[in-house]
Parts: sequence; structure tokens; C-alpha cells
Amino acid sequence: MKSTGITRKIDELGRIVLPISIREELDLKSKDSVEIFTDGDRIVLKKYVPSCIFCGESDDVIYFREKRICQKCLRTIKDIT
Repeated sequence: MKSTGITRKIDELGRIVLPISIREELDLKSKDSVEIFTDGDRIVLKKYVPSCIFCGESDDVIYFREKRICQKCLRTIKDIT
């Protein structure tokens, strides 16, 4: 993990502003989603990339019954039935 030396205050609504340098480094654009994790006493933000619930692949993902599944896993499931 790399320290940036940048600090931000949390506002009354619990929001923080991510510095432009970090957004550019992670290719975060306005309206992009981020995943929020905790790791002990740390808060970890990660750019959200929808992926298949079975294999983790993020290409050719569709929604099936509110779950994300890639075309390859979908074909595998179809072949089983």
C-alpha cells in the first residue's frame, strides 16, 4: 500500500472527497461505483467492476435473476441441464 500523505475530513453526511490524483491513477470517473471493504482498522475503496458470481470474469457479463454471470458460465449451466 502506498502512502500519499493526503488527508481529508469527513463531512456531516459522512462524505469524503477523493483527490483528483488518486481518481486519475485508478481511472475513476464521475458516477463510477466503488466497492468498500474493511480490513481491521482500515477502510479500502476499490473501483467496482461487475464480475461473474461463479468464475469472477468481468467480460461478457449479463444479469440473470439479479446475479451477474458471464456467457461462458451460462453456456456451461445450459449444457448441464
